[in-house]
Amino acid sequence: MSDQCRAIVLGSLLGDGSLKIHKGYANARFSFRHSKIQEEYFDWKVKHLQEISSSSCVFVQKPDGFSKNEKLRYQSCALESLTDLYRLTHKQKRFRIYRTWLNQMTPLSLAIWWCDDGSIVGNGRKGVISTDGFDEKSVQILARYLQVVWKVNAHIGTRKQERGTRPIYYRLWMGTEELKKFLRLILPYIPVPSMLPKVLILYKDPQLQERWISEVAHATSFSHDTIERCVQEKKSRWKRYRK
Repeated sequence: MSDQCRAIVLGSLLGDGSLKIHKGYANARFSFRHSKIQEEYFDWKVKHLQEISSSSCVFVQKPDGFSKNEKLRYQSCALESLTDLYRLTHKQKRFRIYRTWLNQMTPLSLAIWWCDDGSIVGNGRKGVISTDGFDEKSVQILARYLQVVWKVNAHIGTRKQERGTRPIYYRLWMGTEELKKFLRLILPYIPVPSMLPKVLILYKDPQLQERWISEVAHATSFSHDTIERCVQEKKSRWKRYRK
């Protein structure tokens, strides 16, 4: 497996991806799904996972009870290389957060994790990564990993869950300066224009806004005009920034 493919799989495991050994098979398959509205991002992933894919690796699923949009689902071939990753990331058939494999993640892995489950929220200058599926100990390991390996300080916040098996779930939060540190790591790896809103910090001060637009343009493959247009579109959707 190439380094790029491995990085995408590892980042996805923290987000929307999963590894599973299906009944009757010796090796694991990697799968993920996204809403149809994220088709550009989905297609990018599929394109960069060709080495583990078959000609029939993409499926369209009907809307479920949580969304009215169709879902796009990807499932890889069953491969020994994926089984190796399965054994690294699973214990007793359950996905586990361990530093042993987190340490193998790259900035591309972080970018995939953020594109899957990260958001800029609040005043447009705070970041949150949804880690709702992980227990408190796992989220603590993730926070410590970000701090030690990437020098990004994320604090753990709790929220009550309205439905599900857990009464409380945990998320990783970053203030403006820590969010900037994190985004600077992943900006060169933002894959498609539709993911730009996830890295666009918003400012009311035009000079501060222009600085961030220029920084994003310098670090990514997207033009200044494209980024500026995305900023204006994002601001038009946020009441706080509407004129």
